[in-house]
Amino acid sequence: MQTPVHDVAGIGFGPSNLALAVALEEEHGANVDAVFFEKQPRFGWHRGMLIDGATMQVHFLKDLVTMRNPASRYSFLAYLHARDRLVDFVNHKTMFPTRLEFHDYLEWVAAAVAGDVRYGTEVVALRPRDAATLEVVVRRDDELETHLARDVVIAAGLEPFLPEGVSAGERIWHTEDLLTRLAERPGWTPRRVVVVGAGQSAAEAVEHLHRTFPETEVCAVFTRYGYSPADDSSFANRIFDPRAVDHYYAAPDEVKRLLFDYSRNTNYSVVDLELIDELYRRSYAEKVAGAERLRILNVSRVREVREVPAGVRLRVAFLPTGETTDLDADAVVYATGYRERDPFDLLGEAGAHCRAGADGRPLMERDYRIATEPGQEWGVYLQGATEHSHGIASSLLSMTAVRTGEIVQSIARRSARVAQEA
Repeated sequence: MQTPVHDVAGIGFGPSNLALAVALEEEHGANVDAVFFEKQPRFGWHRGMLIDGATMQVHFLKDLVTMRNPASRYSFLAYLHARDRLVDFVNHKTMFPTRLEFHDYLEWVAAAVAGDVRYGTEVVALRPRDAATLEVVVRRDDELETHLARDVVIAAGLEPFLPEGVSAGERIWHTEDLLTRLAERPGWTPRRVVVVGAGQSAAEAVEHLHRTFPETEVCAVFTRYGYSPADDSSFANRIFDPRAVDHYYAAPDEVKRLLFDYSRNTNYSVVDLELIDELYRRSYAEKVAGAERLRILNVSRVREVREVPAGVRLRVAFLPTGETTDLDADAVVYATGYRERDPFDLLGEAGAHCRAGADGRPLMERDYRIATEPGQEWGVYLQGATEHSHGIASSLLSMTAVRTGEIVQSIARRSARVAQEA
């Protein structure tokens, strides 16, 4: 029996490819055969950081669909209506839902398109079958399967980053696993926990640990004097406008660098001002009371960390003087961010037909398609790993609805052109 050829195969099924599945359904309905492969057993998005009370940094209207199709039945407002909470949310007078609620929204949408998703399935190879078709090799239940697709959309997400020489272990965690690790330790009462980092995840981890363990000393270690506030002012937010992607893509390399550097404080190593104020309030109150349980080790860097039988031992250096202090802790949490996955690691044999720049990164078309050598009719699109070409906003949640709409339109245009030429 001949293997069917999918119109689209998606690698990964987080918010980006979830939005793509919805866009394909809304734009083309049953006329598109799409399949998505996700190695997790069920839908999940940063479950280890679904901290109670933590809010989104993205306006609720920048959901999976609204910026592309305000009338979509998959909008956050439609979700609220379905959950019978629309009036309550309006009365709440907020533009930023909690992360728990937004995750529930994502799960609600994912359940509606579940028929297109193969959970527990990992893509292990991509290779051209011919000029028009790619073979997508997946592993499922220790068995290999080969699927065929005309276009592939990679949305494999980011991978947690740990400093050189640091490895995750029983007592050394990345914030990605914070709640998972804590859930494994019911009744745990640590004497001291250290959080390394100065961004939003670091501040949220410090706040959560300090609130959850009232007898525990929580040490925050970072190289700055204090947490820096995120610039979410109205003009600064223009970097997240769809038109800003056009500007960035067309700009010379030196202008790209300038724009990226200017806008770093909208997204990287910055914290919501409300959370900064709350942590400072707690720190000051403890100083007044003469019992400091929240310790801020600023202008400092962890020089060494190792697991010992009773916990973790860190050597922390105060940068202005170089003076070092040894800290014994029950656990250390690294909030050191994420890095883009190299698309060429997934492209495999197909990568030999994809073009790269001098820096080794893929050459990208404006429609998020990797530029290929002449004669290749199949396409590989990226949702993520496009900051170098499309700017700081290109792979973020705030651009997801618009980005997936552009990808769907591109796939339709290219399919129509190939059909015409045939």
